Amino acid sequence: MVLRAPRAPLELAQLPDPRPARGQALVRVRACGVCRTDLHVADGELPDPKLPLILGHEIVGEVLEGERFAKGARVGIPWLGFTDGSCAYCTSGRENLCDRARFTGYHLDGGYAELAVADERYCFDIPEAYGDAEAAPLLCAGLIGHRSLRMAGDARRLGLYGFGAAAHLVAQEARAEGREVYAFTRAGDESAQRFARELGAVWAGASDERPPHELDAAIIFAPVGALVPLALGAVRKGGTVVCGGIHMSPIPSFDYRLLWGERSLRSVANLTRRDAEEFLALAGRVRLKTRVAPIPLTNANEALASLREGRVVGALALVP
Repeated sequence: MVLRAPRAPLELAQLPDPRPARGQALVRVRACGVCRTDLHVADGELPDPKLPLILGHEIVGEVLEGERFAKGARVGIPWLGFTDGSCAYCTSGRENLCDRARFTGYHLDGGYAELAVADERYCFDIPEAYGDAEAAPLLCAGLIGHRSLRMAGDARRLGLYGFGAAAHLVAQEARAEGREVYAFTRAGDESAQRFARELGAVWAGASDERPPHELDAAIIFAPVGALVPLALGAVRKGGTVVCGGIHMSPIPSFDYRLLWGERSLRSVANLTRRDAEEFLALAGRVRLKTRVAPIPLTNANEALASLREGRVVGALALVP
């Protein structure tokens, strides 16, 4: 399913089979998660994508050719697809900030297809306990949620704004660590609030509601800048608000008193290979419940529309 231009529907196309170069793996795609970042690329909210482009960076597949992995091995391919390995960011453990980084489904063709190629350095073993579609959200929603949770520090009371693919995984990770989870959704979204409670949230309500207790930290997954002052107003002095998305609408001005009291506001950018290794190892130890609706690959436009319109509870995965 090919994106020819921003804001245009994806087109079903028959393309030549990709061929792996040295250091790359050829992978038969078994499932590819549908991520909000895909929507930002398709809708032209992220600049200068490779065009034409195959979207998708939550890829679970079977290795057909490669050097690092045996034929038949099941691997995951995430958003980060290449770094130069030599810049100041890469050599200081911050490869997620590499200026020459290339991203799957943005600069590199991704997983909305039957076959994909990927740099073997950025392919990862998938825990055996998860089915293909089940595992797909781990590759971005899970990884970004994990990095965001680490950025939030040792917060005991954690707020999650936007209870979708990432939040439903990080909520379980946080609960496994003994934290209290407070879930914030769109006003009236009772199904998402109910889902949050099922996953152990001690409270769930609308984003403009005050939680019953001050929060130690909050993570914002919804791409809505107006949530930033709301989250700052919900965290205690010394607390942290983490913006977990790659794109967000403009943040409105707010009174300095919301930031005062040594509150912190920070963003999460991409992920590192260490994030992937740590989180997938954790997912192998702690069985995370992923709510995933499998959808035929040819219905990719309908999947993106469902995400755009806020009709997804949990996650979606395209299956060739």
